Amino acid sequence: MLKPLADRVLVKVDTEETKTKGGILLPDTAQKKSQKGEVIAIGSGKMLDDGTRVPFEVKVGDRVLFAKYSGVDIEENGQKFLLLSERDVLGIL
Repeated sequence: MLKPLADRVLVKVDTEETKTKGGILLPDTAQKKSQKGEVIAIGSGKMLDDGTRVPFEVKVGDRVLFAKYSGVDIEENGQKFLLLSERDVLGIL
């Protein structure tokens, strides 16, 4: 598994529904990208100029909401992950 560095967070992205409530199948182009997921791994923290590290506000296992167009998409073994900076995490669910 990928180990994030510095202030990066690895999130397993939730899968979005492929059908509407009425049962209509949505094509890939009509499906929206999920902005929710579970924190799988975190880096060691951001290094400040004085050499101290800023502790993370999120921890492994937290369910989070993240910015829509942030991070780098990674797909491994059919699962979707997102590698993003902690500042792109908007909140803990």
